[in-house]
Amino acid sequence: MAEYCGYKKLNVYIKANDLVIGVYDITKRFPKEELFGLVSQMRRCAISVVANIAEGYGKNTKKDKLNFCYISRGSLTEIEYYIDLSYQLKYISKDQFFNLKGKRDEVGRLLFGYMRSLAK
Repeated sequence: MAEYCGYKKLNVYIKANDLVIGVYDITKRFPKEELFGLVSQMRRCAISVVANIAEGYGKNTKKDKLNFCYISRGSLTEIEYYIDLSYQLKYISKDQFFNLKGKRDEVGRLLFGYMRSLAK
């Protein structure tokens, strides 16, 4: 595998990608009728978190970089709701809920720190 460079070295990117993998793994087990509903939405917004971190990294100005972080943060809030809903609908176990919630919370903390560093 190629050596990580650029945005791939960012801890927030690495952890956000772990969240995507976790969402894909969990949603494989959702009911088939949710394939074009909750599964699609969860996967889309989890990918949006990490994709906006990567896209923002490539922008020239701090303002542009921060704008993509704000979009990422919005998607992170959206995935928080989907994780809660999945648990309420009993699509995921308590352990799966806390695992995904922990990943989501960690990405949130790292994203906040990354945004703070860009704002300096």
